[in-house]
Amino acid sequence: MIGRALRLPGIVVGLAVLVALVVAAAGAPLLSRHGPTEQALREGLRAPSAAHPFGQDRLGRDVLSRVLHGARVSLWVGTLAVGVSVTIGMLVGSLAGALGGIVDDLVMRLIDILQAFPGILLAIAAAAALGPSLLNVVLALSLIGWVGYARLVRGQILVVREMDYVHAAAALGARPGRIIFRHLLPNVLAPVIVEASFGMAGAIVGEASLSFLGLGTQPPTPSWGSMLNEARNYLLVAPHLAIFPGLAVMVVVLGLNFLGDGLRDLLDPRQ
Repeated sequence: MIGRALRLPGIVVGLAVLVALVVAAAGAPLLSRHGPTEQALREGLRAPSAAHPFGQDRLGRDVLSRVLHGARVSLWVGTLAVGVSVTIGMLVGSLAGALGGIVDDLVMRLIDILQAFPGILLAIAAAAALGPSLLNVVLALSLIGWVGYARLVRGQILVVREMDYVHAAAALGARPGRIIFRHLLPNVLAPVIVEASFGMAGAIVGEASLSFLGLGTQPPTPSWGSMLNEARNYLLVAPHLAIFPGLAVMVVVLGLNFLGDGLRDLLDPRQ
């Protein structure tokens, strides 16, 4: 399995980007000589140099340091939002698929209602109602994020529950909870893992979008979205303010999507 995974370019590229993100987040204080909030007002908007490889913002803060520390925010929000969404989605989807009947109908109607609205609009509304903070960003992204996992798990459960070993467990007197957690959920993990890699990319973009609108992290905490928002007024005189956080978002999202494609090929039983 490992040898085959390393032969898939998507997995190799995706893992490399994910490792780079973790290293940047964990080693941010060591990878930059300047603090993310350290100001040098007289050096504001200076272009990249040997001392500041990514340049400086309007307050003279080191852009490289802020990009590295912004990786912490993206990694934290992406991991937590996906973790909450996967947990809720798997529980709701498995109950709907295993129990069927009115429970399945109610869950699917709720999912249809939530999917009728653009996810980012619901996230913006939730973040605005809860107030700007990192925790509220996670809650806002999880509000709609669990829906896709619930629909996916429900569809997989409907197939798996008809397998002979599930009927045998039920005939032996296994309780519904044991059947769900022991026999059904372990056999639907592969597509959930693939979906989670795409979901993490979406969560990072969602956090950047909310921070760009002022609904995420608040100054002086660095975030890629808030950095892009600050760069809007200086695109002509200091384009580096938008280039480097924009590249960070693009590379991480592309890497996670490559990872998802590779995992899909790796875990596809038809392969």
